[in-house]
Amino acid sequence: GAQRGSTGRANMGNRVTRGDFEWVYTEQPHTQRRREILAKYPTIKSLMGPDPHLKWIVSGMVLTQLLACYLVKDLSWKWIFFWAYAFGGCINHSMALAIHDISHNVAFGNKQAKWNRWFAVFANLPIGLPYSASFKKYHIDHHRYLGGDTLDVDVPTDFEGWFFCTPFRKFIWLILQPFFYGLRPLYVNPKTVTQMEIFNALVQFSIDFIIYYLWGLKPIIYLIAGTLLCMGLHPIAGHFIAEHYMFLKGYETYSYYGPLNWITFNAGYHMEHHDFPSIPGCKLPMVKKIAAEYYDNLPQHQSWVRVLWDFVFDDTIGPYSRIKRICKLATENQ
Repeated sequence: GAQRGSTGRANMGNRVTRGDFEWVYTEQPHTQRRREILAKYPTIKSLMGPDPHLKWIVSGMVLTQLLACYLVKDLSWKWIFFWAYAFGGCINHSMALAIHDISHNVAFGNKQAKWNRWFAVFANLPIGLPYSASFKKYHIDHHRYLGGDTLDVDVPTDFEGWFFCTPFRKFIWLILQPFFYGLRPLYVNPKTVTQMEIFNALVQFSIDFIIYYLWGLKPIIYLIAGTLLCMGLHPIAGHFIAEHYMFLKGYETYSYYGPLNWITFNAGYHMEHHDFPSIPGCKLPMVKKIAAEYYDNLPQHQSWVRVLWDFVFDDTIGPYSRIKRICKLATENQ
């Protein structure tokens, strides 16, 4: 049976019973657990450091999508959208999770920070829209200030929690997930545009233009539609909800150990990732194996599709189902 804490009745049309986030006055759990695990299993330190295969896997994915751009250039529109959803978008969503790993410097290691930044821009190319530099800028805050009011832009806005409160509206919210994900930071916590973001955009739009010039509009639509469709209503997109939405009161991070980890750089090992952000995805199963007693009994998800289904139809869950806290801005932190 699934270790899940959802008890709501699945009634069509029921409004979500929550009217606010779950505010807590405790520190995030990951800091303390990291300390305990490292004290007990110092060998885990040896898992930190770069993943030597990541750069080759990512390069293969970029080339695969470039080939796909050539192959779809003469297809009819319905097949463009079919392949975008069934194939290209899966690669692009997987690539977004590779970019997530690269943002933790695991492609070339901490000493080569710049190489990781540039490589993320390269990994970004099939996604069609510039994303990697902005993601990096905000993702560090998500780790440092998990659930932090105005600091963790992964948490929905009050408007999202208030408005998307019926099954139909939550369904629409899932479809629009890439837009909320991409635009929310600009509203919640706007930051100065960096040189890296300008570089990211220039490189991205140059390549988009070259593809358009060579093979027309269809490959561009194939790339961007795939990205938007597969970050919305798609099995892989279940990870957005599975990671931090409160399915069980008091628990703010959840892991998923199912087969979709094979194509998402182990994004499902999310507990382990927040405990040890500098360990690459490929080695997170080792963390769970070594420190099994810390993870085996925590609530976990069995299926990302089931997570999406429950999110829509369970009236105890909605965009408000997130733990929030007031965080002091760290000056000397990390």
